[in-house]
Amino acid sequence: MARPKSFDREAVLEKAMDTFWERGYEATSIQDLVECMGINRGSLYDTFGDKRGLFQAAIAFYDNKVVRKAIAHLEAPGASKQAIVDHFQGLAAPEDADCRGCLITNAAVEIGIRDPDLHRQIVANWQRVEDAFFKALTRAQDKGEVAAEVDTRSLARYFTCVMQGLRVMSKLRPDPIVLQSIVTVTLSTLQAPEA
Repeated sequence: MARPKSFDREAVLEKAMDTFWERGYEATSIQDLVECMGINRGSLYDTFGDKRGLFQAAIAFYDNKVVRKAIAHLEAPGASKQAIVDHFQGLAAPEDADCRGCLITNAAVEIGIRDPDLHRQIVANWQRVEDAFFKALTRAQDKGEVAAEVDTRSLARYFTCVMQGLRVMSKLRPDPIVLQSIVTVTLSTLQAPEA
């Protein structure tokens, strides 16, 4: 009979997420994970299967805890142009003092399409972000804050791309002046329609 788990799955996942986020997938060993999570190898393997399974669980945890919170204001009822402006202004002043960027973007850059399951997981995350931008843009268009001829789906894709690029920039060159200049150009696409 299997012993009941003697650890909080969410707490150990958060520790694993932080370790992968700091070091990347390839540079993180099973020993690193065992030490940071405070569990033994058997528990890690029994619960998550292997390092890859744990990484996928950590990505899902990050998606649910970090990404959902980051885009909640874009998905809020009535969110429109100002929510998009606020979102990008927040990216120009990152709170990430450790310059870790975005775990999902980091995974996309590190692993890319080499792992089809992880690739699908990343694409699904980016699609949710794109959809949040699209809904906010559509509401902004309905309110007359964005010109009627703007292709809101294409602009949502562009914003998703810029957001990922800003997360990479904030890792490599976390200069608020540089980041703000990118945000300013990005937000110029939201000019109100002419009267």
